[in-house]
Amino acid sequence: MSLLALKDLSLTLGEPLFTDLSFTLHPGDRLGLVAANGRGKSSLLKLIAGTLEPSVGDITRARGLKIGHVAQDVPTGLLPLTLRDAVLDALDPEAREYESWRADVLLDDLAVPEPFRDLPLGDLSGGWQRTALLARAAVGEPDLYLLDEPTNHLDLGRIGKLTDWLAGLPRAVAVIAASHDRAFLDEATGRTLFLRAGPSRFFALPYGPARAALSEADEADARAYENRMKEAGQLRRQAAKLKNIGINSGSDLLVVKTKQLNERAERIEEAARPAHQERSAGAIRLANAGTHAKALIALNDAAIGTPDGRELFRAGEKWIERGDRVVLLGSNGAGKTRMIEAVRAACLGAESPIRAAATLILGHSDQSLAHLPDGATPFDLITRFDVGDQAARTLLAGAGIRPDRQGAKVSTLSGGQKARLAMLVLRLTRPNFYLLDEPTNHLDIEGQEALESELLAQDATCLLVSHDRQFVRNVGTRFWQIERKRLIEVDDPEPFFDAARAAG
Repeated sequence: MSLLALKDLSLTLGEPLFTDLSFTLHPGDRLGLVAANGRGKSSLLKLIAGTLEPSVGDITRARGLKIGHVAQDVPTGLLPLTLRDAVLDALDPEAREYESWRADVLLDDLAVPEPFRDLPLGDLSGGWQRTALLARAAVGEPDLYLLDEPTNHLDLGRIGKLTDWLAGLPRAVAVIAASHDRAFLDEATGRTLFLRAGPSRFFALPYGPARAALSEADEADARAYENRMKEAGQLRRQAAKLKNIGINSGSDLLVVKTKQLNERAERIEEAARPAHQERSAGAIRLANAGTHAKALIALNDAAIGTPDGRELFRAGEKWIERGDRVVLLGSNGAGKTRMIEAVRAACLGAESPIRAAATLILGHSDQSLAHLPDGATPFDLITRFDVGDQAARTLLAGAGIRPDRQGAKVSTLSGGQKARLAMLVLRLTRPNFYLLDEPTNHLDIEGQEALESELLAQDATCLLVSHDRQFVRNVGTRFWQIERKRLIEVDDPEPFFDAARAAG
């Protein structure tokens, strides 16, 4: 028995997002949905949920199938409600009156602290809003969960809690999770669909092994296409030779044979499918200005505290030298962002025990991308670097900002577009020290890997905070952990990841 069957499904919204998509979902399946920003993941989930109609194709749902759809954004009508009332609102009126206990049991399962349950949803962090949306979907006890970027805004502990909660669902419940979190996909899913404008690829494997299998399949397609085109070329060359002979000899038989060879070559060319070429959402490139200073940052036992003067931890005597990519580890509220802010202030000349080298050029990106003014346009931001109007438009297009969006206000851009714009601004700043707070927020997997590659290729020096375990593993060379109000250096982030998950 299947829960869901998609047959020859296509969707065009301005441009083709995917075509001829067919797959079947069975009870208990855990499917990871992977695609670049703006390539149709959210739209596919809406099609399955029944809130959007396909351009072509059919969706067959099991009789009585209950779907819990967890979208990326909180509906504005829910923001004034308390977290508990937002969950109860998902029940029908009769169940809301007699079975309100179900909401509290669910919030207990999701480890939502009691004081948070009576706060307006609009006053809570993005992570708790995500948890509320999950609880709203779960309170109806669906047979199928559709999760759109479920780890957005979650810290490592909450990601661990989410992963464990999904693993504890009844065996027959299925999950489709659209996510850019590679570690989460590996832990929470066993099948992977790579959504593409051309033929999409499905593998009965978690993300990591599926990605390797996808690369092999694409390489095989490329070789097959090249071989078929060579075969067609050989046939056309044979036809050309026979044509010349036929003309000189006047042989009707050779003329017919020439036509047959050309027709065969045409059939081969029409049937041959070029290997998939991922349409880039925009390039991410970084620049790295030189410096002769060995130590770019010296902490000098700086005290890191809250705005009201309460001390969170002391940094001890530590240095960041050229080529160090230091990852700052710590639980939520430990002071990671406060330390990023303190280092930034020192780099900008504030009086502080933190010392920045005189030759340091700062490149900073915060997790909310607040350094990109909402009222400015991408074109405004890039022309400030005195690159010229045409070069600015070319740079923006290369970063995935289409010409029709280059004059729009930053506030109207998607999260992925803002993230790529922030990386372009960093590149043009030409820093020799990067200060990055959650730089992979809103970046798709392609963008995450591009950022990793650039940091490695540029031998960049940076201090960064990230909840993306795969990004930390791939980029970090040193690891500083906030523990018991001290900043200590550790050799490996894995014990911290394990502890954070257990605490979640």
